[in-house]
Amino acid sequence: MADIYQAVTDRIVAQLEQGTIPWVKPWNRSGKPEPALTPRNAVTGRPYNGINVVLLWSAAAENGYTQDPFKQAKEAGGSVKKGETSTLACFYKPMKKPKLDDDGNQELDEEGNPKEERFAILRGFNLFNIDQCEGLPDDIIEPGSSIEAAFSPHEKAEHVMASSGVAIEHVEGNKAFYMPALDRIRLPARHQFDLAERYYSTALHELVHSTGHQKRLAREGIVAFDGFGSPSYAREELVAELGMAYLCGHLGIAGELQDASYIANWIAVLREDKRAIFNASGHAREAAEFLLERAEATPRQEASPGRQCA
Repeated sequence: MADIYQAVTDRIVAQLEQGTIPWVKPWNRSGKPEPALTPRNAVTGRPYNGINVVLLWSAAAENGYTQDPFKQAKEAGGSVKKGETSTLACFYKPMKKPKLDDDGNQELDEEGNPKEERFAILRGFNLFNIDQCEGLPDDIIEPGSSIEAAFSPHEKAEHVMASSGVAIEHVEGNKAFYMPALDRIRLPARHQFDLAERYYSTALHELVHSTGHQKRLAREGIVAFDGFGSPSYAREELVAELGMAYLCGHLGIAGELQDASYIANWIAVLREDKRAIFNASGHAREAAEFLLERAEATPRQEASPGRQCA
């Protein structure tokens, strides 16, 4: 079986080296209709998640696809065009099992709790985009609605931010960052952003960082921060970028890369560890789900004009 970890990592590193960020969605700014922001199976409507979001956005950017992917062309009444090449996607599921000693007995830690071993099930499968198929019924080919790019408050994103439990302050300046010691996010004033999508991309990036706090998901890159430019820092930034992309896709926001200077560090991390992108995407998904679940459990309140204009 081919090394899927290495195949996925090689693809992403190649795009990073070309200056393409595969988890930043290739947004259609032409005004023409386009599909849902998060890739969905064109037949079942089920959204793809985790590393598959990155792989499918990457394929769309590279090939100019404007439609959703799927693998049931024949079942849908159509076929794949001759000469078309599929996109690698992955079934990836983290697992754990009891850790046994050489005699087959359960090992215990110092406190007497059962030890566990972590591993993952990984297998690849192939997907084709609607653009690569022919003979499909109209209800599959018909695209979704166009996206409004004008700068205006985004109700769902505002609710995710407000329900996160993290203090967010806006200050005139040119820096955005999360302060773990204070559990606080600092952002430039809203009026400093020329597009709402840039404001929300920045805010959600920092919000993903905040999920790593000890009282939330206790992610190593936050609770054991060892300095800017370190491998741990590069991994945490990768988590924040992917988490931002997943949130933007879910909320219908055109996400944008926060800082291109991270690219060299990401390439170094990915080259060193072929599992790094899978680990980062897993942490990013966990962070995005944490924020979305918290938002869903929090009653919405009417935003005050002062808060919207901060």
